[in-house]
Amino acid sequence: MNALLSLCPPGQKFKTALRIDEIESIPLWCLRGASAGPTLAVTTGMHGCEFVGPKTIAPFFDELDPAALHGSLIVLPLVNPWGFYAGAKQVVPSDGKNLNREFPGAPDGTLSQRLAYVIEQQIYPGVDFLVDLHGGDINEDLTPLVFFPAAASSEVNERSREAARCLPVPYRVCSASKNGLYSWAAQRGIPAILLELGALGRWTPELVQRCRESLRNLMDFLGMTERTAAVNAAQRESRRAVYDESPADGLWVPDVQAGQTVAAGTLLGTLSDLNGRTIQEFRSQFAATIMYYTVTLGVKRGDPLTAYAEFEENE
Repeated sequence: MNALLSLCPPGQKFKTALRIDEIESIPLWCLRGASAGPTLAVTTGMHGCEFVGPKTIAPFFDELDPAALHGSLIVLPLVNPWGFYAGAKQVVPSDGKNLNREFPGAPDGTLSQRLAYVIEQQIYPGVDFLVDLHGGDINEDLTPLVFFPAAASSEVNERSREAARCLPVPYRVCSASKNGLYSWAAQRGIPAILLELGALGRWTPELVQRCRESLRNLMDFLGMTERTAAVNAAQRESRRAVYDESPADGLWVPDVQAGQTVAAGTLLGTLSDLNGRTIQEFRSQFAATIMYYTVTLGVKRGDPLTAYAEFEENE
């Protein structure tokens, strides 16, 4: 059992803080069901302007009845409160780092690195499954999808994939990433997924409801409830994917929309310099669906521009 759950008696909930150092902390919520079962970790608010998860998690947690659940929940409802309250896209303002690129972190590093280290040390142990809730930031249009790991053990990869199949989103994407909160958890032997709901820094009641349904379905899959998990037969899995990044600072003009299907060779967007000279045109390498793309005009070297994937056809 995760040591943090010792703060919470069986059949009860508990809200406290996860201490990063003598000054900084983030909210931590725990729930222990009345009967034994798996431990699910839920994290959200990694990026300051992704709002569906933070809007969903408080009422979802408050409405859960511990007496009706098998197992436990560990919830980080706002992983990056500094970015959230400052309206900072993607980074922790004090160090300018994208927390989701800093795992496994460092105990003597910047705030982002120390937080990543604490999450690994305090949240991962004893957890049976982890879901990280994300959504399109203010610079990103996105179609709903769920990522599952490909770079962990075969058992972790497959357990994560089976859970992803139960979520009410149209696309399931196999990812080789290793250094994010969920992907590093998978590297450490914890089945994990990353759910993307939202776009352009917006949330809607419909997306919040879909997020709630996703969490419920995941708990069903894990056996935390008496309900049977249902597979989303309409969901499609990626065969291959491309993530285009900017090779230089410049002006980015996209030519696609999230969820759009494109043919091989389709112009996805153009990067130019301030004088209007083309730096690079981006074209699809194969027929694909646009998962997400950057909408802002100004981009810097290394920024994501487009992400697209070829998806299998359902039988």
